[in-house]
Amino acid sequence: MKFTIKHELKGRIRVHMAQNRMSYEEADTLLYYLKNLPGVTDARVYERTADAVIFFSGKRDAVIDSLKKYRFENIRVPEGVIEHSGRKLNAVYKEKLIRKIFMRFGGRLFLPYPVRAAVITVKASGYIFRGLRSLRGGKLKVEALDAAAIGVSLLRRDFGTAASVMFLLGIGEILEEWTHRKSVGDLARSMSLNVSRVWLKKEEEEESFREVLVPASDICPGDEIVVHMGNIIPFDGVVTAGEGMVNQSSMTGEPLPVRRAKDGYVYAGTVLEEGELTVAVRATSGSTRYEKIAAMIEESEKLKSGMESRAEHLADRLVPYTLAGTGLVWLFTRNFTKALSVLMVDFSCALKLAMPVSVLSAIREANAHHITVKGGKYLEAVADAEIIVFDKTGTLTEAKPSVKDIVVFCGEEKDELLRIAACLEEHFPHPVAGAVVAAAKQKKLDHEEMHSKVDYIVAHGISSFVGGRKIIIGSYHFVFEDEGCCIGDGYSRAFEQLPDEYSHLYMAIDGKLAAVICIEDPVRPEAREALRALRAAGIRKIVMMTGDSERAAASVAAELGVDEYYSEVLPEDKAAYIEKQKAQGKTVIMVGDGINDSPALSAADAGIAVSDGAEIAREIADITVSEDNLRGLVTLKRLSSRLMHRIRCNYRTIVGINTALIGLGVGGAVRPAASALLHNTSTLLISLKSMQNLLDEK
Repeated sequence: MKFTIKHELKGRIRVHMAQNRMSYEEADTLLYYLKNLPGVTDARVYERTADAVIFFSGKRDAVIDSLKKYRFENIRVPEGVIEHSGRKLNAVYKEKLIRKIFMRFGGRLFLPYPVRAAVITVKASGYIFRGLRSLRGGKLKVEALDAAAIGVSLLRRDFGTAASVMFLLGIGEILEEWTHRKSVGDLARSMSLNVSRVWLKKEEEEESFREVLVPASDICPGDEIVVHMGNIIPFDGVVTAGEGMVNQSSMTGEPLPVRRAKDGYVYAGTVLEEGELTVAVRATSGSTRYEKIAAMIEESEKLKSGMESRAEHLADRLVPYTLAGTGLVWLFTRNFTKALSVLMVDFSCALKLAMPVSVLSAIREANAHHITVKGGKYLEAVADAEIIVFDKTGTLTEAKPSVKDIVVFCGEEKDELLRIAACLEEHFPHPVAGAVVAAAKQKKLDHEEMHSKVDYIVAHGISSFVGGRKIIIGSYHFVFEDEGCCIGDGYSRAFEQLPDEYSHLYMAIDGKLAAVICIEDPVRPEAREALRALRAAGIRKIVMMTGDSERAAASVAAELGVDEYYSEVLPEDKAAYIEKQKAQGKTVIMVGDGINDSPALSAADAGIAVSDGAEIAREIADITVSEDNLRGLVTLKRLSSRLMHRIRCNYRTIVGINTALIGLGVGGAVRPAASALLHNTSTLLISLKSMQNLLDEK
């Protein structure tokens, strides 16, 4: 593609494409291409000027060569990226703002007074109608106050004041709607489906079937896929076999999972909490899911924090007092101008505009830091949190544990035991399972699907049959206590000498211990620093809860310096601990990444899923931190605390400014037009400040 270099600095280059301007689709396609180039850290594309700014850490020549190879028609962009990028939305609202400002000041310059008066009267009728509709519903709300201020100005033939009030209200409405829709779009996009590979059911000879892991892009309507417990359902479809409990909260808002069996319909993006399903794919499009999520967010109260909701209720409750104050001023002074000056000022307008803008802007800013927040109330919970509970494996420890050794307790070869373990483990999303699969792949231990149906018992292990033999893989508690397996003759000493520095995964065949897979799961390098930063940010107690052994848990707890730790706990134990703390009036947040963390994530005031953990954890969690380190939690805590500080500051500022304006109006120091202008200007300025990034403030 032809382009010219307009400006260049170290690690940054601005180029102009050889065209006057780009369409929204062309700009989004180029942005997608640039952001996925090796060495490119960030990129921006401006469709109006056909410019692109590229930030890179790699070699300059590599970026230039990639730009030369770029062809719009050759780039395949994933479905939903262009349709829901938000670029068109931003352009539409920018044009609305420009048109609003031009009509306001252009009308005063070019339209004669009688025409302006007529236009203002027509526009005012809309606000007056909304006010009357509010009164007809039996509620004295902000709309009635706006209608009264505009209506009284028209009766006094003060068209300038009426126009100023409507202009500033209109600007506020555009900014609020823009911020709201953009935040909802960003949130829905983050919650939308992102599945790379799925299990395809393939028919073999003699009516037998096997599962094959294939890219999601290869799936067509009519194909049958297998969804295992804890995994996301990647496509809309009809259940053809199996039975399970499906969590549909992201689609329908239902808090409890629903049962799905043969002939039941399942939706893309919902999560299979229990069981196993075979699904005949009906549709592979992801756009429907995006639209459903966006609609659910729009209709729910999720976006509102408690402080925001209280501000809105307070705003409506203040309307009668403003009207009463206006009446009292007129009654005691008999001065209509002073009374109108009070009417032009109301606390509710600023409260109802500035608070939602603050919350939605914070959600947008979190998204820019790769943190998906599903509602303002969860930011408030993080800000108020006293206790933070961590899972260990994959959360405080690295998300990529590795197999260091396999201790054999039978006559089988190490590689054969690893092959069997990997065959079973690859169906389930857990860091330890991933380590086993990776170890087998590294040794090139390929396998066919050798097993029968695999049963996964949450927080315990896996049970299946291979070649007529029962295979058990899991924790010590599961293998020896639940399943009653034993150690073969002559192996007791070897069992006692298992290395203490590793976590252990036990594997039994036909009731006897066959192998212990030693897993190295080092602590995240940034974990200690992140925990220290969380304490400094206001967290009083840090708790670690894990299903791992006492020995492994004690080692990690000592290294990180947590306040409390609990080992060999079950999922329900984590949830019970959180419920107990909440019952004592404490705000608790939970951080985890596995299937076994889902009950605790649901129980917490704010459940946080980190890294690329199990789909069910990300789906159930109220907040998802996409960065593969714990520093994102510190960013989240800082952002949440600053949001609450901003809301409190906004509240105090609004009360102070409006009280002063009312006093000036009663004293005759400002006229109604000036009172309205100062009130609405202050509201607009507070709202604009509320849209600024919280983390940029000092």
